[in-house]
Amino acid sequence: MHRLYQFTLDFFGASPIGIPVVAPVKHLAQAPSPIPLLLPIASAPAQPILPTQTQVLASFSHPRATRSICLKGLTIGYEFKRGKRLTIGFSVGPDGLAVRAPKWVPLADVDTAVLDKADWIVKKLHESQARHQRLESSRIEWKDGASLPFLGEPITLVLDSCHAFLEPGAAIKKSLPRVELFAFSGQNGEDQGRQELHIGLSSSASAEQIRDAVQAWLMRQAKSLFIERLNHFAPALNVQWRKLSLSNASTRWGSASADGSLRLNWRLIHFKPAVIDYVVVHELSHLRVMDHSPLFWATVAAIVPDYAVLRGQLKIEGMPLL
Repeated sequence: MHRLYQFTLDFFGASPIGIPVVAPVKHLAQAPSPIPLLLPIASAPAQPILPTQTQVLASFSHPRATRSICLKGLTIGYEFKRGKRLTIGFSVGPDGLAVRAPKWVPLADVDTAVLDKADWIVKKLHESQARHQRLESSRIEWKDGASLPFLGEPITLVLDSCHAFLEPGAAIKKSLPRVELFAFSGQNGEDQGRQELHIGLSSSASAEQIRDAVQAWLMRQAKSLFIERLNHFAPALNVQWRKLSLSNASTRWGSASADGSLRLNWRLIHFKPAVIDYVVVHELSHLRVMDHSPLFWATVAAIVPDYAVLRGQLKIEGMPLL
């Protein structure tokens, strides 16, 4: 049976790095290499670290940490798993450091590999922490007058129960209020470029009601735009996509399967159109090249020459917290 392969684009852009390892060889009359000092680790906390929690600079601990090591004066608790692989791999995400290794590699070799990558690991952990703090400062407040990004520009939420809406807007669910976007050209430059999102709710609406109405509208706008951009770029890449699903994944912007099925994170709608186009082209390119080889990136660059800049914006800016 034809096997489907799936490729993903994660929030941090860069793929986990790997270190090739070889099977241990016995040497005669040779002292064993010193084993790095390991620190005992308590059982992992029941709940994952959330962006609202401030990590202590003297320690970084993955919520599912099973091992701990001291790197550059920091205690690093990391998640460790073995699997069917040929290399020792590292990845740093919102939860912290994760290490993967082949089943036959001794723990001492794993710890040595972690020590060898100390500079990279500590740098990425600090970058991840800074990113969480930056995103926390941009957390959306679901209330009248709040602001959130839409296609890279701020829009202001306006509770407007009396407005005569022209279209159903976000009414994906019949019980949701109508939502409509207004753009102001302004006079003499006043209010120029300002956009308001009017929501058919009273001033007494709860934050949850406002959030549900706005998110439903955003999802509708996202799907409509994604379909338009997929249809725009697919002919240029000589590919055909068959199905689009919206996702709300915590670590992936999109994914593509060999059968032409695509998944795109609806929260891309917060970013400017050029960034959305990059992600669309990235996933469509996987329908031609099912890996991240030089040929794949050349395919992306043929359509989006500045993809590296746009890819960097995804890593740096992130999306506002809901």
